[in-house]
Amino acid sequence: MDNRNPLGRDQPAPRPDNQNPVNFGQTPWQTVGPFFHYALPWKGGADLFGYSALGARPDLFPPSHDLLHQAPAKGDVPGERIELRGRVLDANNAPVSDALLEIWQADVDGRYATSPGGGFIGFGRTATSDAGEYRFLTIRPGQVPGPSRSLQAPHVAIGVFGRGLLKRLATRLYFAGDPANEQDPILQLVPPARRSTLLAHLQDGAWHFDIHLQGEYETVFFDV
Repeated sequence: MDNRNPLGRDQPAPRPDNQNPVNFGQTPWQTVGPFFHYALPWKGGADLFGYSALGARPDLFPPSHDLLHQAPAKGDVPGERIELRGRVLDANNAPVSDALLEIWQADVDGRYATSPGGGFIGFGRTATSDAGEYRFLTIRPGQVPGPSRSLQAPHVAIGVFGRGLLKRLATRLYFAGDPANEQDPILQLVPPARRSTLLAHLQDGAWHFDIHLQGEYETVFFDV
């Protein structure tokens, strides 16, 4: 018995609709997200040393649906307390209102949370506002080891998630004017004309760092 073709041995078996070339066409394009403003940001996620609700987007949730509870207490966090703020901008210099930013950094002694004795978590997450703005409260990190027994300049690693990005963009924030920048082994890999895109500048008591996803002032992003 031929189970392949109920119409007979001499006729080809019919193809299922999803394998019929007549029905083939261009698949409609899709982008990733935005999925970020619900559940992923949490209250206190952008405050790495304090007890504020910084980091979530409470304006997007009615009070009865607010499930973004406060992050647990962080304990005593030594070091110089600083504020990081800036905007995420597209190729046309327009704000990106649905991006998600994560930061990862060492403590004041140059230790990460996974290092022996490291108590500072060093991880934060926040969503951008309608104006593309972000804000973190953290401490100024210390120097961490680099390649060939070198020391890296104080820096904050940043991951950017957003609409149309199939994988996160990885960049770094360095502090303008820090003498250690001149010897940082990672910063030295960046062409001199592009290094300014990785420098935060102190303005009105906060370190300002805009992230340009594309365009003339595109931020340097690293392969990870």
